[in-house]
Amino acid sequence: MNGSASTMPMDGFCDPRFARVREAFAENFASRGEPGAAVCVALSGRNVVELWGGYADTANARPWAQDTLVSVFSVGKALCAIAALRVVEQGLVALDAPVATLWPEFAQGGKSEVTLRQVLSHRGGLPAIAEPLPDGAALNWQTIIHALERQPPWWQPGETFGYHVNTFGFLVGEVVRRASGKTLGTLIREEVACPLGADIHIGLAAEHHGRVADYRWPAAAAEVAAPPAQADALAEMRWKAYWNPPGFSGAHWVNTAQWRLAELPSTNGHGNARSVARIYAALAKGGALDGVRILSEAVLRQAVTEPSRGHDLVTLHPARFGLGFQLTQPERPICRGAKTFGHFGAGCSLGFCDPDVDLAFGYVTNDMGPRWQNPRNRALMEAVYASL
Repeated sequence: MNGSASTMPMDGFCDPRFARVREAFAENFASRGEPGAAVCVALSGRNVVELWGGYADTANARPWAQDTLVSVFSVGKALCAIAALRVVEQGLVALDAPVATLWPEFAQGGKSEVTLRQVLSHRGGLPAIAEPLPDGAALNWQTIIHALERQPPWWQPGETFGYHVNTFGFLVGEVVRRASGKTLGTLIREEVACPLGADIHIGLAAEHHGRVADYRWPAAAAEVAAPPAQADALAEMRWKAYWNPPGFSGAHWVNTAQWRLAELPSTNGHGNARSVARIYAALAKGGALDGVRILSEAVLRQAVTEPSRGHDLVTLHPARFGLGFQLTQPERPICRGAKTFGHFGAGCSLGFCDPDVDLAFGYVTNDMGPRWQNPRNRALMEAVYASL
């Protein structure tokens, strides 16, 4: 397939049964402002759609390729969850034991009873760091870890929940590091990505930087937003969740070598649609694919059981979480299946699976688009289910 109504370069393959997905993907370029992207659909563990198109650079000179990588932002939170659940499964940490049992310094500021289950379900009360941190601090693991050790919870842990936009990966990653002796990125590479043949990374080695797509961060969000005037504690928390330190969510750092090399596990994962779908194809089958088991069925069942639902104190949207995974909900459905789970990233990228039909989906893009409801991923999801 070469070209489309939008004149964008496109390539890949699509089972005729899923022709609607190819049409929706082309229409994303023609009328929904897509600059560069890839989509992959796996059914019963085998790819039935793998398409890529558009441009990987802002000058529109480098066509998107099959092996192009891009920052997938919070799609990587699923990798964080898998890493944490693996060390739980291995008996290195317990979901309901205090995090401070493994990480004593974490007990400061009234956090001695916060559990890993609360952290994974966004109930730990640590979505933001109150003390001002300098630009670039997010690229230094210990700087953020020490700040989180000093940070008191913004609410009584366990009583409510709020999306831990950027702190999630550091909290989970430090538990993983102390339990396993590996950084989260190393564990994912050695125990999940490489065994499955998935080209997905947290902490991207320099040898891969040449195939990373430039991310078109919105100009309006490129610089630090002004803090809210006369903010109450919760308004301060919401602002700092995204903007302390500056660039915590990516902003002016996203296309730099420093950002790609660092491990910011809930924010700077790099991958492609094929690899996102590959991970979820294993989850759709109860945690194993092609002889590689990444999670036990028992642990995975816990991961997709709902501990958090309702009004999110950080995003102010309705939300529904398992242990690190977003669960489908009427206000923001992850396709049509009642048991679908996955994770959105930066408003548009998405990975999910539907165990009821053994379906996995990966979509990545180098443009954020609308953050809460995005017509590009919605069109692709609808096309997938219309093809079943």
